Amino acid sequence: MAECPLPLDALPKPLQKHADPKAPPPLRMMGAKGLVPAVAPGDLVTLLYVLSYDADEPIRTTAAATAEGLPDKMFGVALRAEGVDPQVLDWLADRFRSKDPALELILLNPQTSDETVARLAPVVSQPLADIIRQNELRLLRNDAIIRGLCQNPNALASSIDGACDFCVRNGLTLLDVPQLVEAHKRVHGEDPTPKPHEETAEGLIAEFQQDLLHDAGPVTGAETEEERARKLTITQRILKMSVSEKIKLATLGNKEARTILLRDANKLVCMAAATSPRITEGEILTLSNSRTTNADVLRYIYTNRDFLRSYGLKLALVKNPKVPLPTALRFLQTLQERDIKELARDRNVPHTVMAQAKALMMKREQAQKGRSEK
Repeated sequence: MAECPLPLDALPKPLQKHADPKAPPPLRMMGAKGLVPAVAPGDLVTLLYVLSYDADEPIRTTAAATAEGLPDKMFGVALRAEGVDPQVLDWLADRFRSKDPALELILLNPQTSDETVARLAPVVSQPLADIIRQNELRLLRNDAIIRGLCQNPNALASSIDGACDFCVRNGLTLLDVPQLVEAHKRVHGEDPTPKPHEETAEGLIAEFQQDLLHDAGPVTGAETEEERARKLTITQRILKMSVSEKIKLATLGNKEARTILLRDANKLVCMAAATSPRITEGEILTLSNSRTTNADVLRYIYTNRDFLRSYGLKLALVKNPKVPLPTALRFLQTLQERDIKELARDRNVPHTVMAQAKALMMKREQAQKGRSEK
């Protein structure tokens, strides 16, 4: 029996006793049947996934059956829950293969891996194929998704043509996919032929591994002329890439690659860099502070609950004039007194934020004065 890819501590503490291999079988079976009180739907599906790897075959089959039989309300909440592991979502895709409403939520969940979407692309119904086609970032980020759509007998020809035209316009033409070859002819008026001079993410990474693949350690001295020239060459070559290759580089590359691509004019490229699995909290904070950050990237940051656990990030968003005022003012209410005082005097922040900070300080001072008089 294969070992579960998720560690036991992926579950909340109270649920671990139901999945621990050392726990008594009746306790594990209780978890497999979903008979755990006051459990959040997202945690329940994770528990069932872990138990699907149990050494006891009846527990494994019961966990899978429980997942497949989850009522609509339960899986509707579970598949929208933040923090559900991509491996769990992939497992649920198989459990819910006959439930389009559940598969729709899986396809719409940003946590779902590209590999899961690619696996579903050739077999889903026509409405779900349309949903896959609409996620343009995924189409360019993972070749297997457009390949799968082109093989799907349920997908509308117009939907496949639209997806292929979009991919071709953004530099993705796969010579072994007839629909993409035809799209290339439609868009460019010529047969696609390999162009050896065109930059690819894989080729550039292979040539500049140290600069684009591995994150550098701390800077030990001034940058040499040779290093500056090499970085300039890399930047120039990245700028010549097609959108699809930039997106691949944003996903595979290191901080240096992401820094270049976050400044790209195409919002899909910027979003690919911002949502890279390799991006760090420090990079997200830098983006929150920057007044040149793409508006879509900023929206992704200030609507992400995981990021908003950082106090420093909320403070940066309040100061950033590109953040919508209602959002900035909402975060202002959560700041500490010393930072609100600073904002009340800071002429570099939006006038409304400064005025609101002053009003908030006056309100707090009056409340404090009222308490002291009592």
